Amino acid sequence: MPLQSHLDNKALEELEKKYDSALHTRDNGPILTKVVYWATIAYALYHFWTAGFGTPVDYVHMGIHLAGLYFFIFLAFPFLKSDRALANTPGKFLSFGNVPLLDWVIMILAMMGSLYLWFSWRGFDLFGIQVSEQALRQGNPAGPDIFFGTIIILTVLEIARRTIGIVLPLIIVVFIGYALLGPYIPIQILKHPGVDWRQFVNNMYFPFEGIFGVTLWVVSTVVFHFVLFGVVAQRMGLGQFFVDNAMILAGRYTGGPAKVSVVSSAFFGTISGSSIANTVSTGSLTIPNMKKLGYPGHFAGGVEAAASAGGQITPPIMGAASFLMAEYLEVPYTTIVIAAIVPALMHYIGVMSIVHFTAKRLGLEAYPKDQIPQFVQVWREGWFTVLPLIGLLVVLFSGYSPNMAAFIGISLCVVVGFCAIDKPLSLTVPLALLGFIFWKASPYSGEGFSPTMAGVLGALTLLGCLHRNERQSFKDLFDSCHVGVQYALAVGAASAAVGIVVGVINTTGVGFRLGFMVTNGAADMAASLAPLLDWTSLEVFGQASIQQFLSLVLIAIACILMGAGLPTTALYIMLVAVAQPALAQLGVPALATHMFVLYYGVISEITPPVCASAYAAAGIAGANPFRTGVSAFTLGLGKLMVPMVFVYAPTMLIVLPEYFTLVSFLQVTLTCALGVFAIATAVSGYFMAPLNGMWRVLMAIGGLMLVAPSLGSDLAAILVIAPVLFQQVSSQRNLQAATQ
Repeated sequence: MPLQSHLDNKALEELEKKYDSALHTRDNGPILTKVVYWATIAYALYHFWTAGFGTPVDYVHMGIHLAGLYFFIFLAFPFLKSDRALANTPGKFLSFGNVPLLDWVIMILAMMGSLYLWFSWRGFDLFGIQVSEQALRQGNPAGPDIFFGTIIILTVLEIARRTIGIVLPLIIVVFIGYALLGPYIPIQILKHPGVDWRQFVNNMYFPFEGIFGVTLWVVSTVVFHFVLFGVVAQRMGLGQFFVDNAMILAGRYTGGPAKVSVVSSAFFGTISGSSIANTVSTGSLTIPNMKKLGYPGHFAGGVEAAASAGGQITPPIMGAASFLMAEYLEVPYTTIVIAAIVPALMHYIGVMSIVHFTAKRLGLEAYPKDQIPQFVQVWREGWFTVLPLIGLLVVLFSGYSPNMAAFIGISLCVVVGFCAIDKPLSLTVPLALLGFIFWKASPYSGEGFSPTMAGVLGALTLLGCLHRNERQSFKDLFDSCHVGVQYALAVGAASAAVGIVVGVINTTGVGFRLGFMVTNGAADMAASLAPLLDWTSLEVFGQASIQQFLSLVLIAIACILMGAGLPTTALYIMLVAVAQPALAQLGVPALATHMFVLYYGVISEITPPVCASAYAAAGIAGANPFRTGVSAFTLGLGKLMVPMVFVYAPTMLIVLPEYFTLVSFLQVTLTCALGVFAIATAVSGYFMAPLNGMWRVLMAIGGLMLVAPSLGSDLAAILVIAPVLFQQVSSQRNLQAATQ
């Protein structure tokens, strides 16, 4: 049976709908389905236009964005998901387009609440109701403010529940209860004066804090655009180009299909921050091929899930949380991108090493030579698909805003994938883009492009027009925009809802209170443990070091446990509020703290029992979901350890000059990579020869010592690993002698 070697966009869309619950939507019937389809196109075009030509004032733009979320979610997602609710069966009572009348009413009220701030910002006098301008009623909301604010608070919880499940809304309800019932909290350190409902609505509804705060702003101005870019770029052909190059790079080696999975997922992760989209897009090809060449189904699915979960930590386009991190830390997004390079590399080294040694142990071969694409042919037929990514990176790393980078990237996707000389009308797009580029380079645009930047982008546009490969139709482009909006609904709903958490944290200071509890608890445990380790006389076993380590462990456990069922973005926002004050007291840099929480939040994607990426991979592999999740978690051990490294040795993050020196960077990075490699041999039970019993334990201990960023632990690791190396060399010689 020939190995699968091509990704079909329609088939991928069906797979994504099957395994991503955010795409399980109602059948709205022919008329409403068309209305919703063209509304998603208009919604995508609005965001695309604002990325390039300027975003309206925050309360206007976020109001429009949130109104769109309400429109699409209440029409597409039923109150309770069931086959009957999703199917468009005739005769449903008071239902229009398979949407109950109550959903229509709630949707209209919620959309009015979203746009009300725009309408009322300057005040109004209507039907005898007088409302002063917003600046004068800040802290003293009017009656309509309370009405619409209450609707918005309740409905953002509802759209979050409909798209991502009940866990996040329940957690937010706890935060709301904490804000309202502060004086009655039995734990003294958590008590606070509390707020009444009027003041709570004021804090949650008015901009700059709460729902219309930083989370919704970042998602509506940056994240949406990068989600759209990833979908359009992949369907334009960049996804297939990545897979073909991964086949060329890794397919010819031992365990070829699994290595192709890792490399292609790493490539795909550079344009997509969605783990499930990554899993389905590359896994639909790699998982069947792994199974055909001898990998167990659960391991094949685990490889794909573990590799794909790296998408949210793989530069340049990481998950939504990374854009929020840049906003919170008030640093350029490129700083986050550079800081994430080495930790992401460690994750893929770990996955690739385990895959390699497992293939060695199982005796699995490479791809047949006739199944590996030819380098010249792949690049001759697909080089043009890289142009949009190059354009995006050039703009991003030249200091321009991420939304401008996404605007250029999406524009080049349209030029490269959908415009051609033999389609004269389509040439209006590249001509318009050239006009925009040179307008941005003119003195009339204010802070625009430099002449060099304009020249580079102009050249990329012309190259995108001139290649001779087949273009797709604009219907395919519209379909991509439609899917991109569908992808953005869940993260948009989560960002709006989690804004309530941010508002409560700012109102009550609960983040600092919980952080104080973490450090106090860790200090008490350290005070008990430190006397037991006094005999070592090592600084690493001092009370302060133990307290820091225990604080990190407690926060990591919280990330993993709360990550069960929570989107990474929501988890990051909630836990960084606790981690930042807790770890700042222990001298951990803010960037390292934020990256620490992000990494452990992403691990939840492959941590049983709730691991969405692993479940999607298991579905494709036809394997047990829980066992696939265990395999994925095991393969992702590198991601589990690396956050500890960059907290103790921030030099790994490169961008912190007070910690970075070339010598320390090389020492920490190289020994960490060797440690991850050593642990991979212990996990897979193979190095130069089968690795069993005590030798496997010694390799794991030595690997952990190498990962620990300390010269002393590195030297100790050499002593621990040396006997294993001698044993492996001897075993390898014996195996070679036996086969001769």
